[in-house]
Amino acid sequence: MSNFNGFTSSETFTQVPDSFIRMMNEIEDVAELKVTLYAIWRIEHIEGNFRALCETDFETESLGLSLDEIQRGLGECLERGTLLKASYEASVFYFLNSPRGRLAAEAFSKGQWREVGRIMSAPFASRKSNVFKLYEENIGALTPLLSDMLKEAEKNYPSAWFEEAFEIAVSRNIRNWKYVEAILARWKENGKDERKDRADTVKDAKRYTDSEFSEFLNRE
Repeated sequence: MSNFNGFTSSETFTQVPDSFIRMMNEIEDVAELKVTLYAIWRIEHIEGNFRALCETDFETESLGLSLDEIQRGLGECLERGTLLKASYEASVFYFLNSPRGRLAAEAFSKGQWREVGRIMSAPFASRKSNVFKLYEENIGALTPLLSDMLKEAEKNYPSAWFEEAFEIAVSRNIRNWKYVEAILARWKENGKDERKDRADTVKDAKRYTDSEFSEFLNRE
């Protein structure tokens, strides 16, 4: 078992229904337990009105389960009633059995959200904004405030700039958003050298001197 250093103030926390805590003693299969918790977490973080998951959203690597175990867990969730399954034409989705989830499942089964369903059936990784993925991979967990800041940054800067800006920050071991944003702001104000050779990116990081960016070096 690997050591856990503790939860941090920068990560988001997912609300768990009180009734789930009461039913935990009844869940004997770890596959059902993992699938239930994963569904609660993922659906809680979906934006918009269509909050549901398709089977491919239950990632084997994240859950530590095989595909057969995930399917078994989903079946047990349906049998217990924690999840609802609704289909329309070739699309199948799983909803939390909550007041909102029941209404959504019924609407989807009638074809009222067909177009939204097609969009949501794409894998989670492909739906997540690139800057969000870069932040989580290079800095850490997102908070609601940071999410709003990243969304605003997407409006202000070209999407092609983000990867290089994060790469510069990581190469200097300065893992905070304010530093990345300062690089983006400088490029927008002074112009960006669109180099074709990406190998120069890390070497070029020395241009962003400690004195020029010092106010951002120790801030999240």
